[in-house]
Amino acid sequence: MSAAARVFAGPLRYVQGPGVLDRLGELLAPFGARPFVVTDPVVRSMLGSRLEQSLAAAGLKPVFGTLDGEITYAAVEVLLGVLDGEVADVVVGVGGGKALDAAKAVALRTGLPVVTVPSIASNDSPASGAVAMYDEAHVMISVDRLPRHPAIVLVDTELIARAPADFLRAGIGDAISKKFEADGCWAGTGAIPVGGRPLRTGRAIADACYRTIRAHGVAALEACAQDRVTDDLEAVVEAVILMSGLGFENGGLSLAHALTRGLVRARGAATAAHGRHVAWGLLVQLAAEGRPDDELLDLIRFLHSLDLPTNLGELGMANPTSVEIEAIGELTMTAPHVLNLAVPIDAASVAAAIDRVETLAARR
Repeated sequence: MSAAARVFAGPLRYVQGPGVLDRLGELLAPFGARPFVVTDPVVRSMLGSRLEQSLAAAGLKPVFGTLDGEITYAAVEVLLGVLDGEVADVVVGVGGGKALDAAKAVALRTGLPVVTVPSIASNDSPASGAVAMYDEAHVMISVDRLPRHPAIVLVDTELIARAPADFLRAGIGDAISKKFEADGCWAGTGAIPVGGRPLRTGRAIADACYRTIRAHGVAALEACAQDRVTDDLEAVVEAVILMSGLGFENGGLSLAHALTRGLVRARGAATAAHGRHVAWGLLVQLAAEGRPDDELLDLIRFLHSLDLPTNLGELGMANPTSVEIEAIGELTMTAPHVLNLAVPIDAASVAAAIDRVETLAARR
């Protein structure tokens, strides 16, 4: 593909609402009678009978595979062995990110279409073509890519509402950066994850994602904490999964995500959820871009209202030293999308931006 080509890609169909899990069989039927359903042990015990009923009602004869542990290449081989030569028509991932990535990895190996059914809304992976692969120590070793996006993304908001609110909070943290990262990629010269340069459509969706979270984020978390499906929850789930997924794959990533390269190696902060990393990383990106203090303070206060981190201490890195901050800056520069900004950047300017955020966060 020409580097100058502008590209848009996404799932073929997105279905969201309370109780839509029971439509899974109906939606899978056009693919054929033999879905291969990948879950994790918790989801299998929680939703197994409901899945079986929905698939049986549609006349389907599923094969079930369970991912028990990390999403590794060895685990994918185990799942492929479950099929044991049987023909499958479609791969279905039901559960959290690991189960969905496992289903995507099986689809990549078999050439089958994949359907994703998230049980939590902690990130935008369900709508993306990315497949995050890890080793047994949960260290990411590669991000593989499907040749095409999921055929269907099915999001039952009753499941999302019943899950702990911290999952949705992490999803909001991951999604809220996409507008600013898309703006950075547009201003820069980088390629988007699906290849080529961004179209205006991806940037517009990323902007809508941000505006939706600003309007509905606090109320959505309150609803989730009470296990209630509300219009606010529906809006934010759509933003976290669909708008964010389309926004990053078609708008591009920038410094907010690049900073995770340093945070996954940082004292105390390494174990924080990805979405918490990115929310804090967005503040650093805005600081590095030279945005005015008032704009950063506005976002700092909003993130605080969502109980998302605004300084390194809230990520688990109490009293960071200048050496530790410099190390985060150095590792950040290893990410390919770090240069998707309207301003030049290096490790020293990243460290300076972190220092600025630390100072401003203390003023909130």
